[in-house]
Amino acid sequence: MEKKRPPVGIESFDKLCSGDFYYVDKTGLIRELLGNWGEVNLFTRPRRFGKSLNMSMLKAFFEVGTDSSIFDSLEISRETALCEAYMGQYPVISITLKQVKGSDFASARAQMWNVISREAGRLAFLQNSENLDQVDKELFYRLRTKTGSLEDALLVLSELLYKHYGKKVIILIDEYDVPIQKAAANGYYKDMTELISQIFGYGMKSNDNMLFSVVIGCLRVAKESIFTGFNNPKVHTIVDDQYDEWFGFTDAEVREMMNYYGLDEYYEITKEWYDGYRFGSVNVYCPWDVINWCEQLRRSQNHTPQNFWANTSSNDMVLRFVEMADDTTRAELEDLSEGKSIDKDIQMELTYAELDRDIDNLWSVLFTTGYLTYRERNEDGTYQLVIPNREISNLFNRQIRDWFFARIEGGLQPLFQAFDVHDIEEIEKRINACLMESISFMDGGNTDEMKETFYHGLLLGMLRGRRGWRVKSNREAGNGRADIIMIDRVRQCGHIVEVKYANRFSALTDKALEGLRQIDDTFYDAYFADSDVAEIYHYGIAFHQKRCKVVE
Repeated sequence: MEKKRPPVGIESFDKLCSGDFYYVDKTGLIRELLGNWGEVNLFTRPRRFGKSLNMSMLKAFFEVGTDSSIFDSLEISRETALCEAYMGQYPVISITLKQVKGSDFASARAQMWNVISREAGRLAFLQNSENLDQVDKELFYRLRTKTGSLEDALLVLSELLYKHYGKKVIILIDEYDVPIQKAAANGYYKDMTELISQIFGYGMKSNDNMLFSVVIGCLRVAKESIFTGFNNPKVHTIVDDQYDEWFGFTDAEVREMMNYYGLDEYYEITKEWYDGYRFGSVNVYCPWDVINWCEQLRRSQNHTPQNFWANTSSNDMVLRFVEMADDTTRAELEDLSEGKSIDKDIQMELTYAELDRDIDNLWSVLFTTGYLTYRERNEDGTYQLVIPNREISNLFNRQIRDWFFARIEGGLQPLFQAFDVHDIEEIEKRINACLMESISFMDGGNTDEMKETFYHGLLLGMLRGRRGWRVKSNREAGNGRADIIMIDRVRQCGHIVEVKYANRFSALTDKALEGLRQIDDTFYDAYFADSDVAEIYHYGIAFHQKRCKVVE
């Protein structure tokens, strides 16, 4: 029997249910929402944790004319009285602001108009409604043609829907904070926050036509005055117990999914790479990671875990953080890389304008956006922050290496020259100097294997800065794979480097010699058998913290 497909990139609930995709049932969110809702319900969760799919699910459940059969086998269908009272009973306004990210305010405002106009187009039946008069229809026409008032667009749409159906409206707004983030980055922050404040204010503050609204984003930006004056908006962040299991996959859900696809043998590595987040009192996996990983295991011969979540944006927040780090912060980063926790006072409300003013603000952003998670909350109100999993650990290591290389790039020439003349003492001296210039985060990972991989990548990045060298990593040679192979065409010579990690300073020389023996025993020289390379040099290089030992 053909298995259902993993829903890679599917954010439409209707499409997911009708397209024979695997669905991790999160319809219990509907029951909890209806039992606890306020007029404005704000959820903050990291990206790629199922926010948009859940919003699409809410729309599919509440909107008049919904196909109720798509919920037949799902958890919410067992709530018979609730389904009779709410399913398909309300008009819905559903918009996402994730595409409102213009380079200036004029283009962003135009993109905001596009969002409103598309939603009006979806509700085009209002143009012919017998319950709307000519003035109403003119207002609607202005929304469709982007000639009306953008600021009160949500209010007008909800008024027209109420007149048409005689029922109050549910308003769903996804990715509400994307326009603010882009505005802060492009210099029109004040204009954008004022615009969104007006749109939200008219649409959701004292709007008698609205039953309730759900607003979702990554950051809680209540200080932006966007929600000023709302009547007790309910805010649900990643530290709240309420709704904690509805965004992200629980361990039981991941086990069930892996079993469904016959991938039980990969459970432990899945947990190592993609688990580790804590929302409220529940531990969860990143859904985007698990879905893409299952698809890779099913369709590809590559069974090596990938950084799926980390590769879905620029992750410039981590780099901004590293660039601001002082000695104390660097020591804390080292603790995190070793699997330890650090205690921090987290600000759940921030403006984007405040992010770079204080390193503590960036700690808060790293936490709320998913780069860090927490184990416990201390009695003094601080949080025990940790890196959640292997994927995010790799991201930190990579971003920090990028920062490191940019900082020392101009100082690499003496290292290259030392290789030119095969001066082992100078090579060792220059690598050690680079390590000492770096932040104290050069021992990445919590296993010897991870640390050796980290130093391998670090050295590889240094050596690839040399023009005129061909630098290869993990290439098949002889009876194995050489860590680093360099070909110097000018001097017609080759260099083979084997990287080792020493778990104590006193073992550096022994580990470096072990690397040298591995080059000989595995016949890595065979890589050059068909080349015109005249001389081949072997190097064993061992690392421990911010020290290395080089033998030739």
